[in-house]
Amino acid sequence: MSRQLLLRTLLLVACIGGTHLAHALTPEAALAMATGDSASRIAAMQTAVAEQPDARTAAFLRALADGEVVVAGDRALIARDGQAQDPATGQGVPLPEGAEDVSNNNRMRSAIGAALAALDLFAPDAERRLQAAQAMRQGATAERLPLIDKALAQESDARVKRALEQIRAGVQLSSGDAMGRMASIATLLEDASPATRLLLSERLAQESDEKVQAALRRALAQVDDQLAWGERLGVAFTGVSLGSILLLVALGLAITYGLMGVINMAHGELMMIGAYATYLVQGLFQKYLPGAFDAYLIVAVPAAFLASALVGAILERGVLRFLYGRPLETLLATWGISLILMQLVRTVFGAQNVAVENPSWMSGGWQALPNLTLPYNRLVIIAFAFAVLALVAWVIARTRMGLFVRGVTQNRPIASCMGVNTARVDTMAFALGSGIAGLAGCALSQVGNVGPDLGQSYIVDSFMVVVLGGVGQLAGTVYAALGLGVLGKFLEGWTGAVLAKIAVLVFIIAFIQKRPQGIFAMKGRSAEA
Repeated sequence: MSRQLLLRTLLLVACIGGTHLAHALTPEAALAMATGDSASRIAAMQTAVAEQPDARTAAFLRALADGEVVVAGDRALIARDGQAQDPATGQGVPLPEGAEDVSNNNRMRSAIGAALAALDLFAPDAERRLQAAQAMRQGATAERLPLIDKALAQESDARVKRALEQIRAGVQLSSGDAMGRMASIATLLEDASPATRLLLSERLAQESDEKVQAALRRALAQVDDQLAWGERLGVAFTGVSLGSILLLVALGLAITYGLMGVINMAHGELMMIGAYATYLVQGLFQKYLPGAFDAYLIVAVPAAFLASALVGAILERGVLRFLYGRPLETLLATWGISLILMQLVRTVFGAQNVAVENPSWMSGGWQALPNLTLPYNRLVIIAFAFAVLALVAWVIARTRMGLFVRGVTQNRPIASCMGVNTARVDTMAFALGSGIAGLAGCALSQVGNVGPDLGQSYIVDSFMVVVLGGVGQLAGTVYAALGLGVLGKFLEGWTGAVLAKIAVLVFIIAFIQKRPQGIFAMKGRSAEA
């Protein structure tokens, strides 16, 4: 009994070994890929990828792409640093004298790249297999069907299997059998993506069968309907993203303008200071703590707040406190200060924009729909904006400083009579609003370049947000910022960026004519005066 069991085991091992050897790269296959004309080499390459999709084949193709393959007699060898290697076994062999280098033209380089991408279908990592399948989708041909079927037969990951089925259906969409084309259409409909729409459109232009044409038109209509939702959601997300940035910019302005009535034209430059503070912190981490670079925002956020808050406090104590009650002179003074700050930044950092890198955890995006990718940096900024809003609301509603700010905002003379140091409250409130502008600059540095003119792009929009929301009202600022962001992006799709800006401005003017106090009116005795 034991002898029979041993015999069966040996037979099984022999069968497994024989199967493995049958599918391993052979010297003849390697030679065929290295010699002959381009057509025969490409055909040999496709056969090797379909029949021997193993690590030896991948290594030989990479060596072929890097120009590290030589031919000596009837053998193709991998040659590196004066040493030769047998591509079939991986063992080192003496480099023969007179071995000829294998050269590749552009057609061969393209074919080698496609073959290497196809071999990734058998990689151990599922993500790598998925990327290979997605890359193959555009250029898949009938010659690749055996390879696709082979990968599909051994695939265990549901996402990769679905991608391979889509590739197979795309290839069979051009088959001679009308029923096969109908079945391919049904499979392709499971993935309503732009690539599917392109395949169906191309096939519709070539299709002669009326039933298949009707099925293609129905499928295209269904795909268009599903993609339309992705496009609408993409516009809405872009609008919310813009609105969150406007919210950060306008939040500080709502505090200073609502409290002191100061039209601060240098608010955009305070935001610029926060962005440059983020740039400096990034540079320090790159130089002294490169291993902890992904954590530099933990330091950059408070640094941006403190830098802008300090400049804002100096601005209030040095200039603005002498101009209260004179709005025109305040406007002119802050405009002059904004020019000074911009020129100072140009002198120190130069007139060219500087780049601030995203940490690795903010790179890339989340694929919500086939035609909708939500960038991680935008998602983080939206969450950051609402976190700052919640913190400011807590400061205003729950802290002693917030009590003083609300008291001075509602009735400054009475607050002063009650013992509140209104001058100190003004400085603290202005520094808080300036610090929030610095946080807006820190957030903006993660979605674009930083330059001396950074604040000029947002100052007018932020004033519109404050006026529309209601002076001194945080809730109104939120509604106005998000509303204007979403409205502007939807209008841009219909009218273009310039006309959308004009339409938004006309809407704000009309709204203020009907409701001068904004979305939310200020409460208190000062509002009744």
